[in-house]
Order: sequence, then C-alpha cells, then structure tokens
Amino acid sequence: MPVGDEESTAMITYGLVNSVVLALIALGFSITFGISRVANFAYGGIYILSGVIGWFFLVKLGFPYPLAATVSVASAGLLGALIYRFLLQRLRGLELSEVISTFALGLIILETLRTMGVMGFDYRLPPFSRGSVEILGTYVSVQRLVIIASGAILLILLHLFVHNTKIGLAFRGVAQDDHTAFTVGINPDKISMLSLALGSMVCSVAALLILPLGTISVDAGYDILLKALAVCIVGGLESTTGIVLASFIIGYTEVFTAMYISSSLTIVVPLFCMLAILLVRPSGLFGKHKELEERI
Repeated sequence: MPVGDEESTAMITYGLVNSVVLALIALGFSITFGISRVANFAYGGIYILSGVIGWFFLVKLGFPYPLAATVSVASAGLLGALIYRFLLQRLRGLELSEVISTFALGLIILETLRTMGVMGFDYRLPPFSRGSVEILGTYVSVQRLVIIASGAILLILLHLFVHNTKIGLAFRGVAQDDHTAFTVGINPDKISMLSLALGSMVCSVAALLILPLGTISVDAGYDILLKALAVCIVGGLESTTGIVLASFIIGYTEVFTAMYISSSLTIVVPLFCMLAILLVRPSGLFGKHKELEERI
C-alpha cells in the first residue's frame, strides 16, 4: 500500500476512535444539562474518581471486571444523585451558583485524590484485551475497537431508554417544560436528580472504557471537563445529534493537526472550535437556545 494511502487509513481509523472517545466523554454532561439544565462542572472529578474506584476493586481487591465496573458505575450514579439532592436542589435557578459549586466540588475530588497519591503507572486499568488488529495496514488495539463498539451500543441503549420507558418519557417531559411536566404529576426535582445520576453513570462508563488506554491521572480530570464542554458547546448542549457531530469534527481535526502540523497543538483544537462556534452560532450546531437577535 502506498505511503499516502497508509497515512489516510491511519487518519480515518484513529480519527474515528478519537471521535468516539470525545462523544463518550461529552455524552454524560449533555444528558444532565439537556434534561435538568444543570451544568455539572464536577464532571472531571467524577470521571477520575470512577476510574480510581474501578481500579481499587479490580486491582487491589481482585474483583472480576464486570463486578468492579458495576460498583464503579453505581457509585458514580449515587454520587450524582447526592450532589443534586444536597447541593444543587438548594441552588436551583441560580445558574452561576450551580456552576461555581459543582466546579468547587470537582476540584475537591481531584485534589483529594492527588493528596492521596493517585498518580503514576501503578494506577492504571488493564485493557479488556492487549491484542491488536490490522485494518488496511494500520494496527489498532482491541481496546480501541471495544471503545468504538461500546460507544455505538451506548447511544442505541440511551435512545431506546429515553423513548421507550416511563422514566425516559418523564426525562423528555421535564426537558421540554418542567412546569407543564409538574402539572401532569412528574416531579421535576426527582427527574433532575435522576438525570444527574444517569449523566454521572455514563461518565463512569466512559472512564472505564477510555482510561485503560493510559494511566489514571488527576490532571486528566481537568482535560476531560474541558473536552466535554467544548464538544457540548460546539454541538449544542442539549442535542445528542450535535454531540456526535461535534465529536467527529473535533476528533478528526485533532488527528489531522497531530499528523500534519504538530501534536503539541492538539490541545488547542477543542478551544479553537469552541470559540469559533460561539462567534458564529452561540447555541451550537444543533442548539435550541435563542440566538442573540431573538433574545433582544
């Protein structure tokens, strides 16, 4: 295969993996905001904490992978519910206070983990498989293929859950109009608490899938929050379709930048895309918030 074809195949393959990774990272953040209009800035802390819990039960206690993953996801869901019940419920309607309080909580989680010494190669989740597969001349690890398959399955399951279950329909009702939902017997606070729990559980699933690609680093929690925000703002905070499209835009742009410009510049790609979309379309590609001229 010519060198140019190999480079193209590598860019397509790793761009796909990177895009699915970004979609998984942003999905939980988008779910919570889309339903309850709460921007959970403790997201990066929940992501890293989920990895640490999974690592502890898997590596230290020797639990089977499915059981360790279940404990990690359930713990993240419980934490999300507690955050809403004892913090955000008291601050509803105060958007700035919600952002500051959740961001502070995320900092507390991350810096507490740093103080406990969570860093280095000792803290890493083992991959599901250490093998690799050749795809048109490009070797791709099985773990990355698992991420692609899991991302697709998770999107399908969430779609079926939201459209075919009683709780899912309640989610949609509160997302459309919480006051109207209340008049038909839906408790917006309960649904918002469940949305934060669900978003945290999706965040935990993303952590368990992605963290085996490297080590569990406290600093990565800040990067995860930044990437989740960038993808959600580009795609539209409450739009799953927008999240997927934005993930592919940013994901392939990062890979293209790393391959043909400089790998050190990939960190600015999400920021550049976020600033660009805010200048052109502040609500995002599929956002439903009113544009500036409509709000004045």
